This record gives sequence, C-alpha cells and structure tokens, in this order.
Amino acid sequence: MNTRSLVLPELLPHLEEIPTVDLSAESLPAFRAGLEQAAGQSFLQAEDYPVTLERLNIPGTENAPPIRLLTVRPRKEATGPRTALLHLHGGGYFAGQPELTTTQLCQFAQELDCVVISPDYRLTPEHPFPAAIEDAYTTLCWITRNADTLGIDPARIGLTGESAGGGLAAGLALLTRDREGPTLLFQNLIYPVLDDRTTTGQPDASPVGGEFLWTRASNTFMWTALLNPVAPGSADVSPYAAPARATDLSDLPPVYLCVGALDLFLDEDLAYARRLIHQGISVELEIVPGACHIFDQTDTPVATRSIARRIDAMKRGFGL
Repeated sequence: MNTRSLVLPELLPHLEEIPTVDLSAESLPAFRAGLEQAAGQSFLQAEDYPVTLERLNIPGTENAPPIRLLTVRPRKEATGPRTALLHLHGGGYFAGQPELTTTQLCQFAQELDCVVISPDYRLTPEHPFPAAIEDAYTTLCWITRNADTLGIDPARIGLTGESAGGGLAAGLALLTRDREGPTLLFQNLIYPVLDDRTTTGQPDASPVGGEFLWTRASNTFMWTALLNPVAPGSADVSPYAAPARATDLSDLPPVYLCVGALDLFLDEDLAYARRLIHQGISVELEIVPGACHIFDQTDTPVATRSIARRIDAMKRGFGL
C-alpha cells in the first residue's frame, strides 16, 4: 500500500534525504558507513551543550572484549549523587554507535541533570545474540559497582533506547529481573524492536506500516543476523532477544513507549503495551500520526514535541 499521502508533510523532505533501502549483506557496509558519518556529525554538534563527554573502556565478561562507553555529564556542579540513564543506541543490531544520537543524549543529561552512559555493544552479524544484551547487562552492573566514582545513585537508574536499542532495553529489563540484578526505575522505549515473528507474516498486520526507512526485508535481515543460527519465527527464540516472546511480563519497571503510526513496529509495540498493562505494569503509550521510523531524529516540529514528551516521561520516572 502506498502510504506517502499519510506521511506528515514536514517529514517528507527527510524521506528524500534518506532513501529507503532493503538492507542485506551487500548493502550493510554502506549502511554502517552512513551511520558512522552521522555519529561523527552528531558528536561535533555536542559542543553546543553545557556537558562533558568522555569515552572510556570497561572490562567485558568472561571471554568478551572490553566495552567502550560514551558518558555525558552536566558541567554544573552536582548537589548530591545524580540519577543515571543507561542508553542503548539503535542501528538494527548490526550498525550504529553511542555517538549516533549524541545531541539527544546531551539534551537528556542537561534537562534531567543526570549522567548518561551508552555502551558500544557488539554488533551482528559478527556477534549474534546474546552478545549485545550481555554487553548491556555488564554495563548496567558496572554502573552500580562504580556508582561512587561516577557520582550517581545506584538505586536511581533509568533505561532508554531507540529501535534495536529499544528492543535491547526491553530485553535487558527482562534479563535484569530474572537475574535479580540492579534496580531499574523505568523503561523509555522508542519504536522498539520486540518480535521476530513479524518476519513470518502477521495475520492482522497493518497495511500502512513499513513502507519507509525500515522495511520488512530489512527487518528479516536484522532478525536472521541477530538470532543466527536460530531461525526467526522458530519456537526456541529467547525472550531476551525478542521480548514479545516472554510469557511473564510482571514485576518490570514502568514503561513509556512511543511509535509512529506508519512504523513497521507499530503492531508488535501495541501488542506488547497491551500485555504489559494486563500484567499490572504502568504503561504510557504515544502513537504519533503520520510518523515513520526514526521520525524523532529529524529537525521537525513533530520531533521536537515527541522528544519533549520523552524527556517529561523520564523526569517523572526519576521523580523529578
């Protein structure tokens, strides 16, 4: 179905700048290079914010390599331990880095007066599941162990991520609960990737989702690379890879979930939010009309409004 007429007019120039491509092994190098260039530009723009950026390495677990972290800290003097925000970047699990949304992370640090920490987790297809989520969990545990040095309160950690990073955040919340790990105050999930079964066909799939920027072909390539050697749609996919597979969603942190009405992930996000609500989890759901994937990473009024709502939700999550 042609959905161009449904796209918000202010987002149409964005679609011209970033043409839709069905990602594959052949197109992945170019996709990675494009995101690396975007990350460099975003990092340079961070000079406009009153924050301090730092890159550091922490040990990985067992035989895993060290994990590079990007930390963002307000320059103003703290009156006590700050809250911490663990951020997980997007990029389909096979591309991207923490610097990809540096300017947003700077805005979060400034407006929430928190320390933002974002790991450069291992990517597919070189490192399939569970590499990324183990890196994320290692980072979370490192934050709590080093709370005094970081100047943060280990009991006040929030979690956020976009797209694949949103799915990784949801999986991390499940894993942390099951391992009885550190306390998480909230999940701030932006158009998260949640369900591998979208690759096998959905009986009631939205006919207006997935035409732009992130297509079903790209989604199938992503899940195949992440789950290898397990096939997407098979019975033994871990809920830590595909959170929608979890049968028990109780005792999870409150959720703020935002997704565009034209996003491929709309159906799985709505289903996940509904199940969370039914299992007693506080959920705030935002559906953005006329918005496609990564709409918030544009210089548009709809992006500005959505980021403001996202920050407001995190403020409430931190009790500010």
